[in-house]
Amino acid sequence: MNNHMVTIDQYKRDLDSYSIEQLRFKSEENVWSVGQMYIHVIEVAKEYIGHIETCSKTMLEESVGKTADGTKALAEQEWPNIRVKLDELPNATTNPASKDEIIAGLEHVLEKLSYWAGCIDEVNPACKVHHGWFGWLGASEWFEMVGMHSRHHLRQKAELDEKLAEAGIR
Repeated sequence: MNNHMVTIDQYKRDLDSYSIEQLRFKSEENVWSVGQMYIHVIEVAKEYIGHIETCSKTMLEESVGKTADGTKALAEQEWPNIRVKLDELPNATTNPASKDEIIAGLEHVLEKLSYWAGCIDEVNPACKVHHGWFGWLGASEWFEMVGMHSRHHLRQKAELDEKLAEAGIR
């Protein structure tokens, strides 16, 4: 199991310790619940996996590469440790309807990562999809991005877990 799958698997294991009330708890109006953060991690992973699929199917080669931030982040295999303000409001990401919804999403991501782990090297690295911050990325870079983004949110998850403990939500 590669690092990205280990991280997603950790999210899945950690899910067992939450009640649905804990997953939906918001300490402030403009802060995500743990459940919203899970949904975000799943949605972004699916988006990035979609970019891998696009890279694998296109015949168009892109000569432009990564930005300086993208080069640094991918070299370090780490998302920059800064808060990214999304264009959408925190409530645009829905609270989960159930734990099963989250489990199904995580399993879907694991299945896709497992598939691409076996054949990512066969994709032409010159076929790329643009990332707004990191520049033009090939399939293997988008694959790395799934893990980097998921690990990045483990920091946020720890903060949200503290808020849950402070609130005493069971």
